[in-house]
Formats: sequence, C-alpha cells, structure tokens
Amino acid sequence: MYFTVNPKFSSKSIAIKDCISNFKTTGKLFGDGKRNVIKLFELGGLTMNIKSFKTPNLINKIAYRYFRKSKARRSFEFATLLLEKGIGTPQPLAYLENYDWIGLKDSYYASEHLECDLTYRELVEIPSYPDHENILRQFTRFSYSLHQKGIEFKDHSPGNTLIKKNAEGEYDFFLVDLNRMSFHEKMSFDLRMKNLRRLTPLKEMVAVMSNEYAKLSGESESLIFETLWKYTADFQEKFYRKKRLKKKLRFWKK
Repeated sequence: MYFTVNPKFSSKSIAIKDCISNFKTTGKLFGDGKRNVIKLFELGGLTMNIKSFKTPNLINKIAYRYFRKSKARRSFEFATLLLEKGIGTPQPLAYLENYDWIGLKDSYYASEHLECDLTYRELVEIPSYPDHENILRQFTRFSYSLHQKGIEFKDHSPGNTLIKKNAEGEYDFFLVDLNRMSFHEKMSFDLRMKNLRRLTPLKEMVAVMSNEYAKLSGESESLIFETLWKYTADFQEKFYRKKRLKKKLRFWKK
C-alpha cells in the first residue's frame, strides 16, 4: 500500500485512510458508478469525495507499477499543480494505491466535495438556461486562461467543469476528472482549438465561443470558428461512428 496525504490535511490522515480502507462498505454513493465508483464521506465538517478507479487490466497493472503513475496519483498531483497555477479544482486531500505481486490492484483519489450550480453540460442540453450566453462567454475566458498557462486538459468535455455562481454574480469554474493532462510552455493555435472540440455539437455555441476567444486572443474570429467547427464536426463524427459500432457488437453478442 502507498498512501499520500495533502500536508494541509495531515491531522486528518488516519480518518481519510480509514474511509478509503472501508470504501466498499461505507460512504454514500455519488453518481451511477458505471465506470469508476465515487462515494461521499463526512470528515469533521468537510464532505470528502473519494473516487475508486476501475481495476486495471493485466498490462496496465504492470504499467502503473513500473512505467506510469496511477490515475489516482496523477489526479492528486495535477490538482495540486492546478491550484498553484490559480486554476479552480476541488481541494486534493489524498491518494492511496494498493499493489499485489503483479502490479497495481486498485487506487483511490480523495478530494473535497464541491456542490455546483451547473456543469457545461446544462448549457448544451438546455439552450434556455438562465444567463446562458454570459456563462458560455465566461467559460470561454476560463478556457483561454488554461491555454495561456499551457494547460491542456485532455478531458475537456461537458461534465468535467463544475460551475458555481459567486457572491458578485459572476461564475467560478472548477475542473474535475483530472488524470489526463499535459503542461506546455506554449500551446499552438491548433492544439488550443482541438482542446475545445469535445464540448458541444451545437454550431451556435461554437459561434459564441469563437467570438469571445477572438476578443481575448486577437486571432481572426472567422479562422477560430472555421477551425474549431472542423475539429468539433470531426470529433462528433468519430464519436457517433464508435457508438454505432459498439451497438452492432452488442447486437451480435446477443
């Protein structure tokens, strides 16, 4: 077993470790638990969110022991780095890895649970959502700040940004599901546009984001829109092709 706790929460390390050790039998399930299981625990006035990552296959069991950091460790380290760079994410508390003689058996990432008002997904699914365009433009400014800081959030998709309205009536943004990120000295225009391609299939939303990104970057709005819409359309086509293939495979298995 390998256990690391955020120094700010060292006084709670035993309690955090106990919650992870008893993860299967305690805690309140959060979400559907189809891929990775998430449970909530009360920790002295703080709600703790613990994510149990899916048991890796044989190759990954070995890889996560000798060649790559586990998803739990990456989540913890990336969250720490994001906060250092002034980017919102729930406070990382700890991570724990269990090993057997082959390699990584299971791993857990604990963070502070953040209640949000919405995610980007609501903007996609509810066009009439209150203050829709303002939130979308502020989200675009948030994404631009990520790019300016060289942060490539590879899972920049609708459910992975939590949005909270603050006391001033503006919006704060918090990244979750952090295990796939890259950090660059500078991000090229193409890389920036590709990074936004998974967010929405709606052309009108891409148009608003392109307009706002152009204001911030000084790039041509038409170039941003054409490039971003091309990458978005390509991603959507690939996504639905993969979905159709999975459906066919499930049919043949029956």
